[in-house]
Order: sequence, then C-alpha cells, then structure tokens
Amino acid sequence: MKTLANDVLWIHLYWLSVLAEQGSFTRAAERLEVSKAAMSQKIKELEQLAGVPLVRRTTRSMQLTDAGQKLVEEIREPFAQITRSFIGVRDSAEPLRGRVRITAPVAFARQQLLPHIMEFLRQHPEVLIQLEVTDRLVSLASEGFDLAIRHSDTLPETHVALKLCATRSVVVASPLYLQQHGEPASPAELAEHQCLYYPRGLELPRWTFQNEDNAAPTSTEVVMAVSGAFATNNSESIRDAALSGMGIALLPDFSAGPALSEGRLIQLLPGWRSVGAFAANLYLVRPWASQVPRAVTLFTAFLRQAFIDNVTDGFIRLP
Repeated sequence: MKTLANDVLWIHLYWLSVLAEQGSFTRAAERLEVSKAAMSQKIKELEQLAGVPLVRRTTRSMQLTDAGQKLVEEIREPFAQITRSFIGVRDSAEPLRGRVRITAPVAFARQQLLPHIMEFLRQHPEVLIQLEVTDRLVSLASEGFDLAIRHSDTLPETHVALKLCATRSVVVASPLYLQQHGEPASPAELAEHQCLYYPRGLELPRWTFQNEDNAAPTSTEVVMAVSGAFATNNSESIRDAALSGMGIALLPDFSAGPALSEGRLIQLLPGWRSVGAFAANLYLVRPWASQVPRAVTLFTAFLRQAFIDNVTDGFIRLP
C-alpha cells in the first residue's frame, strides 16, 4: 500500500477540505491556484491511502461519500484552529488595531476606568475605544457592545463574565457634617441623621449591617430605616452631596476611595459591614463568541491585570 509522509498527508487532507468547501474540482483548483489535474491526482492518492472512495465523480458534478463527508467534518475544526493560530501569530507581529465598544457605570468609569483607558491607548495608539458611561443596564448584543463592566452579582448565563475586582460598601460623611451633627456610634443612631441614599424603586430606604466584632455572632444583622433630603441613582452624585456636608452616605468603595484617602470624607461605623446595598464584585462581561477580536482580548487582559493585581493608581481597597 502506498504511504505518505505526515507533512504530505496534511496537504492532501487540506485539499480535500477545500474541495468540499468549493463543491467542484474546477473551483477548488482555482482556489488553490493549481491545475484541475493536480487537484484530481491529490484526491486519488488520498483515496488510495484511505482504502475507500472519498468522492463520487460524474462528468458534471462531484459529491462526497459518507466516508469523505465524515473525514471532512472531523478535520474541519483542526484546520480552523490552525488558521486561527496562524492569524494570532501574524497579528502579534503587527500593531494592535481595532475598535472596542465598552459600557460602564458612571462613577466607576470617571474615577477608576478612564486612567486605564488612556494608558492602554498610549500603548496601542491604533486602537479606538468607544466608552458609554451609564448606570443603565444595556443589552450588549442588541446595542453592539464588546464589553461591559457590571457592578452586580447576578450575571447573564449567555455571556462570559470575568471578575475584575472585589468591592465593598462604606458609610461616609464629610468632616463638616460630623462637626455640626456628631458621629453615629452604631447603625441605630443613623435614624437621628440626614442620610443620602440610592433609591430602589418605591421601597423605603433601609440599610443593613453585620457586626464584624470578633466577640459578636457573625450572623448579627441590623436593618435601619434611613431618611434624608436627597436621594439619587448615581453614586457619584451621592458622594458629591456628602462632600458638601449634606449628610451621611452609603457608597461603593471605588466611588468614595479618592475622597477618603484625601481626608475629605471620613469612614464611619467601624466594626460594622454594610450588606446588600451594592454588589460585592465588579465583572467584565462580554457576549459569548467562538472568536474574539484581538483588541477586545488584549484590552480585557490589560484591565484585569490592572485591577486584580492591585496596580491601579488611586483605586481604594478598604480594610
């Protein structure tokens, strides 16, 4: 029986896959830029090696046999993977190009994300990043976004979600407010203060706390009804109201972080941890796809490196 070296066998198999794709010896030969006779000879050699017919030929058409069809289906993905690998190697030698459309919450985008976008673009000047800043939960697929940053613990199962970093909620107030109204020593004393809160529909605002004191049961929870003269669905606006001395605010750490580090806000209620107000994690979310644009892949990796490895300038992880 005639044998073929492995490298030659790969060529024969590839030509068979092209024949199946093009549907005729003439078009397959044109696609490979070889003669029709050479195309026919390669298939005959492959059939001799396989020991079974792979193609049914007539004067006007060709059709794969069951064996030929099975073989083509089994080699399709390996050849596709080889193509993807080659494109990846080729692209890695070229400047990164492409467009990345990303949506992110307002406060996080303005205070934490923008500096990293600027750094990524300095490294890859031929990439275009389009950022939509909104607290609205957008549909990535229908609105054409490549990525979303979600401050949520509930994520769509049809998407790929990669953890960006952990977050926590903090109770804060300005030195001016505390000087005028005093500092609450426990969650119960919040009832005596102006509280700035994130409204949840028509529900009455309630803040839930767990006692983190080692001497107390970990399940201890306190639920406090709060009230105040200002509420908004944007944490950055709540932070600004707290900075102006309007009241006590409950904020994600990424929104309060810079003002805390500068002393313009003071963290309150040590020993108590807020639960349920905001999600515990930030995620990078993208629609599932078998092939992801290189610019999206590298931008995703860049952001995860920045946040997970805690090399983010100004990003506050509170103790």
